[in-house]
Amino acid sequence: MTHRTTTAQPTSLPADLPEPVAAAVDAVTAMLEGHWPLGVAYSGGVDSATLLALAVHALGSENVVAILGISPSLATDEREAAHRTAAVIGARVVEIETHEGDNEAYRANGPDRCFHCKDELFARISDELVAELGLAAVAYGENADDAKRPDRPGAQAATNHRVLRPMAEAGMTKALVRDVARAFALPVADKPAAPCLASRIPHFEEVTPEKLRQVNDAEAGLRRLGFSDSRVRHHGDVARIELLPEELATAIERREEVDAAVRGAGFRFAALDLRGIQSGAFTLPLVSVNG
Repeated sequence: MTHRTTTAQPTSLPADLPEPVAAAVDAVTAMLEGHWPLGVAYSGGVDSATLLALAVHALGSENVVAILGISPSLATDEREAAHRTAAVIGARVVEIETHEGDNEAYRANGPDRCFHCKDELFARISDELVAELGLAAVAYGENADDAKRPDRPGAQAATNHRVLRPMAEAGMTKALVRDVARAFALPVADKPAAPCLASRIPHFEEVTPEKLRQVNDAEAGLRRLGFSDSRVRHHGDVARIELLPEELATAIERREEVDAAVRGAGFRFAALDLRGIQSGAFTLPLVSVNG
């Protein structure tokens, strides 16, 4: 377990907030009242960072700790960026190692993979941190849009472990989450979604540390080339590259560099998906809206 303490002052809100933003802040503040010390399951994405900022605003930085789960499924760049964002917020970060890869059900990579990952995270928070830090509650950054999606089985793990989801309960859509993040001047306010690296492996194909490393290294290579967002889907020897539609032409123009970046990560072939980035590309076809 690793602790990092920031020296930055917590972010503050402007006095003249738009009504929907002010209402969301007030609603989440009311829900968190009395729930301290609070642990926030934190990844550094816009949802968890916004919840962390709201928690610090509501409870004070001394009563909030950001809990960052570390495993091969977390991209190296994402880990570093998460710490930078927490420093802006003025929140302490505790890193804990998670071992979802030891779970056969997680490695099997069914549509419920995210459940096993979140279940491992929330279980370790309970086992390792509640006693040490005396946490009164744990919260995570589900938003109201994700609460309606059928491809988010991790929500059941949150329910099982009695984890709070104040933004979803306050009706904060993804757009409103971003508005609140902008009000706090968070550097991730417009950050694209960054699902865990395991989401790049087709369901029912085993999740392994080596596959996760290949995806991490390939996507890092694409970022070094200047592409703002990417998904490298792992199809054995083939890397299927998803980029923002407006960057596809650049990828074709720089195809030799793209190919080298991907093959340098251990793939034999690089294929560019002309549909661009697709959220839930592997999971949504396997789940029903009512499932």
